Amino acid sequence: MRYGARNGVKAKVTSIDSDKVMSLVKFEVRAPARLASVLTTESVREMGLAVGDEITLVIKAVHVLPIKE
Repeated sequence: MRYGARNGVKAKVTSIDSDKVMSLVKFEVRAPARLASVLTTESVREMGLAVGDEITLVIKAVHVLPIKE
């Protein structure tokens, strides 16, 4: 998968709070900080995101795009 953002941060999924339409996914990054992203629940399911997954966060403008490789 190709994406245009150039800023990537390695992170771990720490929680997922989902309803029928949207999901709030929170992450722990290697530096002493935490980030969160709001995605559609469909996207969370399609990516197979689970708490504890090691993922890459792509940061572009005001969006945090989780990328599971």
